[in-house]
Amino acid sequence: MMNESLILFGSGVVGVVLGLIFFGGLWWTVKRGLSSNLAALWFFGSLMLRTSIVLVGFYLIFQGDWRNVVACLFGFLAARIGITFLLRQKGDKPCA
Repeated sequence: MMNESLILFGSGVVGVVLGLIFFGGLWWTVKRGLSSNLAALWFFGSLMLRTSIVLVGFYLIFQGDWRNVVACLFGFLAARIGITFLLRQKGDKPCA
């Protein structure tokens, strides 16, 4: 029982890391891509790289137990909410 809880917690932490990579990379790409002459290449390349990393991470975390994926997904979404909160500009209204 304790071992399962630890594995689920670890899966959640991996989800947070994957979310930070994905959404942090998205933020970095938007900042970098808007000032580039090759914006389409930046956005497409970033999308492919970020999506590949996240898919491989979810695949490795799966290990035959759907609960690991759910814990990882919750961590991924928590990272999205955290990054959205931290990077919000003053005066921006929160999205629903």
